[in-house]
Amino acid sequence: MNEQVSKSGVEVIDALKLALAGAAVVGGVVAYYWLADQPTALRILLVLAGTAAGAALAYWSAPGRELWLYVHGSRVELRKMVWPTRQETWRTTLVVFLFVVLLGVFFWLVDMLLAWGVRQVTGTGG
Repeated sequence: MNEQVSKSGVEVIDALKLALAGAAVVGGVVAYYWLADQPTALRILLVLAGTAAGAALAYWSAPGRELWLYVHGSRVELRKMVWPTRQETWRTTLVVFLFVVLLGVFFWLVDMLLAWGVRQVTGTGG
């Protein structure tokens, strides 16, 4: 029972941290519009500062740390991938492009055939 109470307390603190992070980001955007008479560079810096503060607050929460670990793990896995060579990429792109053109022509012909059939059945189009 005590474990559940302490766990929910941690979740409340994390929710508060995430709410503050969201408020920091929203505060930066609100400051951008509120200070419309100030130089644009200053207003953009306020948005960036709000975003940075929000990211820092979110990182200090348990879900933020989990997200960071996930992103780090994804980058590690990304480095393990074997990427295609330039020639393979161009060939695949060419095959996809040709297939799209071929299917476009096919569907255009099917559409023309169906339109001709409908005209024959309905007697329209002379």
